Amino acid sequence: MYHESDLESAVVDKIQDFLMEMGTGFLFEKRQKRFSFHDRDYFLDLVLYNRYLQCYVLVDFKAGLLEHQDLGQMMMYVNYYDRHVKLEGENPTVGILLCKGTDEALVQLTLPEDAHIYAREYKLYLPDKKLLQQKLTEWLEEV
Repeated sequence: MYHESDLESAVVDKIQDFLMEMGTGFLFEKRQKRFSFHDRDYFLDLVLYNRYLQCYVLVDFKAGLLEHQDLGQMMMYVNYYDRHVKLEGENPTVGILLCKGTDEALVQLTLPEDAHIYAREYKLYLPDKKLLQQKLTEWLEEV
């Protein structure tokens, strides 16, 4: 079994590849960003910024299945950035939870409809070639 810090370290070791996978315009700002209030410390796994979207993108890793507490924690991080960090003229902060498994019904029930928070399942390996080709074909048909 691995821990969240193991996953985070693996990503940071390959940050350039990770940023390229995320898309165009992503910039790395901070790993384990610490912020405090009410004498409690909180640590956000990754803070990115997207030049084209003009917003912060906060990434938190979860080694297990997504829980409603994880969504609440990310909402707190996003609210903190929107209220105390982002500058006038920048777009709302986006939160991304990368976890072992997600439950879309849980996400919809927990978050407000206008939340800029997304939960996605990560893969530790690529699927076999035939499955990957099938998925690519399906995605292209959807577009």
